[in-house]
Amino acid sequence: MSIRTEQLGKHYGETIALDGLDLEVRPGEIYGLIGPNGAGKTTTLRILAGLMTATVGRAEICGIDVGRDPARAKARLGFLTGTTGLYARLTVKELLEYFGALYGMSRTRIRGRIEELAGALRFEGLLARRCQNLSTGERQRVSLARATLHDPEVLILDEPTAGLDVLASRFVADVIRAARGRARTVLFSTHYMTEAELLCDRIGLLHGGRLLREGTPEALKAGLGQPTLEAAFLSLVAPEMPR
Repeated sequence: MSIRTEQLGKHYGETIALDGLDLEVRPGEIYGLIGPNGAGKTTTLRILAGLMTATVGRAEICGIDVGRDPARAKARLGFLTGTTGLYARLTVKELLEYFGALYGMSRTRIRGRIEELAGALRFEGLLARRCQNLSTGERQRVSLARATLHDPEVLILDEPTAGLDVLASRFVADVIRAARGRARTVLFSTHYMTEAELLCDRIGLLHGGRLLREGTPEALKAGLGQPTLEAAFLSLVAPEMPR
C-alpha cells in the first residue's frame, strides 16, 4: 500500500480530532476524503505528511512508518495545503529551482520538470514574475508545481481547489489525473462533493473524526440509496446534526 493508517487518532485534551482511522490507499489510486470543516481531514493529511504527531495509532507512506522515520517518508511524497507559502522575493523559476535543489535533483532534471509543469499548469508566462505578485490562482498553480516537482510516489493535497476559479480548478484536476496515469497515488481532501465524485476512484466520508463509510462514488450512492454523493453524505450525518 502507498498509504496506510491503523487506528490513527489525534486528541487535544478531551477533544478528539481524529478517532481510530483505518485507511488504505493503493498505488495509482485517487482517494478523496470528504466532509465538512472540522471533520478531521486536515489532521489526517498533516499526520501523514509528518507535520503533526498522532496521539495514538500509526501511519505509513510506502511502507515507511511516518512517526519513526519522518524524513524518509517525506522524501516519498509531495504535500500541498492552502497555507503553503511561497518565497515572496523569488521569481517562480528561482523558487522551483531552489526546491529542486533541495530535493536533490540535477539541474537538467529541474529544467525539464519546470518546463513540463509550466506547460501543464499554464504558467509559462509567470516564470520571471516574483511570487509576491501572483494572484491566488497563480499561487496555487505554482504551489502545486512545487509539490510535484520531484514526481513523488504519493501526492497529498489538502483542499487543493479551495478559492480557485473554474479554470484554475481544471488545471489542478488535470495534474491529479496525470499523476494517476503515472501510477502515482493521490490522497486529497475536499468539501466539494461534485469534485470528489468526478475525480476519485474511492471516497472516504469523514465526520466528527470518524470514517463513516468508504467506497467508489457509485457504490456509496447505491449503498445509501441516494442519487448524489451529497445526499448520501447527509443521510449519514443528518441524525447527528442539531435541529
